Amino acid sequence: MFLPHLSAFLPRPFRFSHFSAAALALGLGICASQPSHAASPTLPDDAYPGGATSWVKKTGRSAFTHYSANMAFDKRLDFKLGEALFQRMWVAAPTKTQTTDGLGPLYNSRSCIGCHVRNGRGHALDPKNDPDRAAVAMLLRLSIPPQDDADRALLTSGKANSIPDPVYGHQFQELSVPGIPAEGRVLVTYQDQVVTLAGDENVTLRKPHYELAGLAYGPTHDGLMVSPRIAPQMIGLGLLEAIPEDMIMAQADPDDADQDGISGRPNRVWSLADNRVELGRFGWKAGMPSLDQQNKNAMQFDVGLSNTLYPDGAGDCTAAQTLCREAPNGNSPQYEDLEAHSTITDLILYYTRNLAPPMRANAADPDVLAGKQIFNDIGCASCHRPSYQLPVSDRDAEQSGQLIWPYSDLLLHDMGEGLADHRPEAQANGFEWRTPPLWGLGRTKEIDSRAGFLHDGRANTILEAVLWHGGEAQKARDAVTLLPRSDRSKLIAFLKSL
Repeated sequence: MFLPHLSAFLPRPFRFSHFSAAALALGLGICASQPSHAASPTLPDDAYPGGATSWVKKTGRSAFTHYSANMAFDKRLDFKLGEALFQRMWVAAPTKTQTTDGLGPLYNSRSCIGCHVRNGRGHALDPKNDPDRAAVAMLLRLSIPPQDDADRALLTSGKANSIPDPVYGHQFQELSVPGIPAEGRVLVTYQDQVVTLAGDENVTLRKPHYELAGLAYGPTHDGLMVSPRIAPQMIGLGLLEAIPEDMIMAQADPDDADQDGISGRPNRVWSLADNRVELGRFGWKAGMPSLDQQNKNAMQFDVGLSNTLYPDGAGDCTAAQTLCREAPNGNSPQYEDLEAHSTITDLILYYTRNLAPPMRANAADPDVLAGKQIFNDIGCASCHRPSYQLPVSDRDAEQSGQLIWPYSDLLLHDMGEGLADHRPEAQANGFEWRTPPLWGLGRTKEIDSRAGFLHDGRANTILEAVLWHGGEAQKARDAVTLLPRSDRSKLIAFLKSL
């Protein structure tokens, strides 16, 4: 457990001095009982998406906030401490409390939970350009084509996923600490297009167009590429990391050798911890090799916090942003000369690794089972692989040996022009996206009514998200439009059950 010397950097409600671990656990509301799967022996295996980690009690809006149900009692304190740090509101340096400063200077949110509301999905900008940008769990990734041999060498070696804009960096930040200008504003407009389905059902899709306005540091590069991203849901991430690489690679068919129209392929990205190219698993384009690097990348670029993998106290400030580079930072010699030192990031890692997928209460419903058959028959499972049997491992006890149902192959697929961002990321091209896991899909609106679907949140409903599919998914998408209305309802009932 990560107990020594924690009181110096925990949020105030979690400070302690002479309390025992057991007393602190009780104070945090961690009880000895835990959910049991034995209560519903008649449900199928896929009713428990995370195997024994699945949370089976009543959930509601907190469905994605629970620890792995098989977690040992003495580890739940670490989970709660990680949760407290995940929710911490960071402040600008310098302050008297060194372990809570270091925000920015440019940032998208003051906390992890600010983007991942109740650990669910983010949402798109609304047509009126929501004035409360801090509450909009969305950001824009930036990059430019390689400009010289040095840039090309970085991309070819895998040491960089992309080349940042020379002025605005890797990410566009609309928020900043006092005295530092924010980078500008993101404006969005939508163009409606109507799709007619069998049974005379009409669905309106909205196509977004993004614009960067009020640029505080001058023009962007002429070749700027922009990719909007909403915050993804947080459940089951440790289970995805535990899937052996050979299981993922066995599904890859980059040349479509079986001629089924599906040619998933892996992304290969640079591991900062291991100093080598590894399989990408996390992020909308599988741009991160590990959950730890995903977390620390978000801390650096979303919140502006230095950490062991990204030690720059200035965050995403570029050399062209002089005031930003010169602003005080929270790097402290007392804490590894970082703003978020290793004890903080280790606790957050344990927390994010163990957010449990909730149980599917209606997995055996006849309409849901009929929809599941339709899902398989029209080819959705070709990319959204239903299940994996994880190997027994002594590394992470909660994930070891679980039968899981994420509905993803974790590979890149060409999704067509409609969803293309035209921005490469490592080996992913501008048409490719990683197959997102579908577990928890039906809880999205329950957790946050504003939450959207797809990488930029443009889809307000699951059916809209399906109808945006193109490229390798075009055949399955067209099959959905031709289904009798009753069958289409059963398919959606299955997806909402996940």
